[in-house]
Amino acid sequence: MTKANKHIVLKTNDLSIGYQSKKHTAVIAQHINIELVRGELIGLVGANGIGKSTLLRTLTALQQPLSGTIDLNGKSLNSYSNVALAKTMSLVLTEQLVSKNLSVFELIALGRQPYTNWVGNLNEEDIAIVNTSIQNTNLNDLKHRKCYELSDGQLQKVMIARALAQDTDLIILDEPTTHLDMYHKAYILKLLQLLAKETNKTILFSSHEIDLAIQLCHTMVVMTTDNVVYDSPCNLIDQGIFETLFPKDLIGFDKQTGSFRVKK
Repeated sequence: MTKANKHIVLKTNDLSIGYQSKKHTAVIAQHINIELVRGELIGLVGANGIGKSTLLRTLTALQQPLSGTIDLNGKSLNSYSNVALAKTMSLVLTEQLVSKNLSVFELIALGRQPYTNWVGNLNEEDIAIVNTSIQNTNLNDLKHRKCYELSDGQLQKVMIARALAQDTDLIILDEPTTHLDMYHKAYILKLLQLLAKETNKTILFSSHEIDLAIQLCHTMVVMTTDNVVYDSPCNLIDQGIFETLFPKDLIGFDKQTGSFRVKK
């Protein structure tokens, strides 16, 4: 997929991912070539157990690739220090918070840790960035609430706001719509689409909500049993990629509507 005259935030070249020990190498996926462009929302989809989390862990330097390269803003991912990486890439995981006793403002303010002194004091610029993140995620009314008082959907918005406060070029979210109902799944992904446009940040998320991702994403990374394909939703539909994701006995993909249907 050509990305001429656009700033590429993250790029992989012939990337192979998986797990390696002294005795065995387990390849999850290989020959991965993707280019994540500034200001775009990118959905990572595929069947359960296909390797989405492994790919995200590799792209965020939580585990090493088996082979190939990952460049972040034109530099090798391995060349970044922990602090420099935290100023360039932020990660939102699905794990529950260790403590929900923090207020919404306090939790979002944790996103400023890469920039604050060792005491963690916020200066005027930090506070302004936190407040902007709160405004961008429509959390003004919840600003002083404790996180344990929030619904799952509200808490997910707070985690997104914390990533925004971290002020990185790339935001990566692992299953941001887990445990949410259909309305809030759509709300969160629509919010991510809006944030990518308004903040000019690159946002990559993994999800099982393939139908929603097709509607809302600029580009998608689709993991199949054979390969990893990266393209626009329209091109992926034309190529018949979504029809290869699941066994054909129960569900099928409707090219006209861009959605999956249970077979009668």
